[in-house]
Amino acid sequence: MDLDPLILSRIQFAFVVSFHALFPVFTIGLASYIAVLEGLLYRTKNPAYEQLARFWTKVFAVVFGMGVVSGIVMSFQFGTNWSVFSYSSANFLGPVLAYEVVTAFFLEAVFLGILLFGRDKVPRGTHLFAACMVALGTFISSFWILSANSWMQTPAGVEMRDGIVHLTSWSEAIFNPSFPPRFFHMALASFLTGGFVVAGVSAWFLLKGKAPEASKRALQMCMVMLVLAAPGQLLVGDVHGLNTFHHQPVKVSAMEGVWETTQGAPLLLFALPSQEAERNFLEIGIPNLASLILTHELDGEIRGLKEWAPEDRPYVPVVFWGFRIMVGIGVLMILMALWGALLTLTGRLERSRLFLRLTSFMIPLPFLAVLAGWFVTEVGRQPWIAYGLIRTEQGLTPSLTGGMALFSLIGFITVYAVVFISGITYLVRIIRKGPEAPVHEAPGAHAKRPFSAVDDPLHEANANPQGTR
Repeated sequence: MDLDPLILSRIQFAFVVSFHALFPVFTIGLASYIAVLEGLLYRTKNPAYEQLARFWTKVFAVVFGMGVVSGIVMSFQFGTNWSVFSYSSANFLGPVLAYEVVTAFFLEAVFLGILLFGRDKVPRGTHLFAACMVALGTFISSFWILSANSWMQTPAGVEMRDGIVHLTSWSEAIFNPSFPPRFFHMALASFLTGGFVVAGVSAWFLLKGKAPEASKRALQMCMVMLVLAAPGQLLVGDVHGLNTFHHQPVKVSAMEGVWETTQGAPLLLFALPSQEAERNFLEIGIPNLASLILTHELDGEIRGLKEWAPEDRPYVPVVFWGFRIMVGIGVLMILMALWGALLTLTGRLERSRLFLRLTSFMIPLPFLAVLAGWFVTEVGRQPWIAYGLIRTEQGLTPSLTGGMALFSLIGFITVYAVVFISGITYLVRIIRKGPEAPVHEAPGAHAKRPFSAVDDPLHEANANPQGTR
């Protein structure tokens, strides 16, 4: 049996990227949440914020470590499986990926150590500063990575000479046409992912009676953020979609399942696209709505997939259904955020057991939405590895065989399975244990952590009914 190295290499890269993407999209949002907690702790000296900050910093450390381990090998794949593309695009992608390491990874690595181990060893302001720098580092990292990915979607500021990318404008290449909406779309996705994970875990704690005061505060904070971020993502997603409609119309045609150029195209809620038959089966849609969304006119024209040669079209079923999974989960997020905000305003948030249960069930959905969105983005770009410049098959390593690609794919799956199972097992242990109550400190410890100890005599009496420590 002949093994196609191109298909296997695409599967391998899709697997590694999909696995890795789960961690940064969570840590970006979680790092900002931890920075907010540290800021509130610094200002109010409320032990509940310290309790939450300590707990979620532990979670962050584990997930950050898993992200680093899973992400290191991604750069090696460019050289092993996609060496022609790496050589062709090195004038741009090489420096950009290096900037990400120098400006973001080093920043995160330095201040993460202070965040994790410096709480009782450095001044409170320094510890808060470290939390802010870690959060900033995650955004700087996403800036460079999304700039590189967006350039592959909408190349700009370059010209091809003898098969090599040469820069004509660094600013145009970095801030390429799809980068701004893509960056904000991903930033909001990170906030939504982090927010729903924290909300879901906090809701589970409330159902189990763990750290009720701290969990209530965490859930309330998340609802305030989510009721703003979830509808905001809908607006940013619309801008991103219009940008894609302008620069990558074939991707949008696949997202909407439009085969024939149509004026007044319906928004399909359900369909079974067939790549071979070049049509959809079992269509259910809302008349004219796709045209209205994309062109702001009821009879606006959307180009059909048949206007492109079959070899220039993406695989429609994956793009079509990936888009609907992403949007469907996004709508559910908006509804849950609005419900939570209403319960918060009426003072019933922690008492609605139905809401708490459903919120805890929401934990995996943001990750699924992110993966669906990435599949739409990356599969929808095919058959181009750099849209309009380099086709995917042209970027493959010439000497790569199917056997070599299969061997490395199996190796990645095996290693990542070990990393994932080990990391998730440890995370489950941390979450089951829950936030630890602030430590009662010995006399003299207040100089290091004045707001961690509880000095209320009534509290001491309740905690120690026999009058002993």
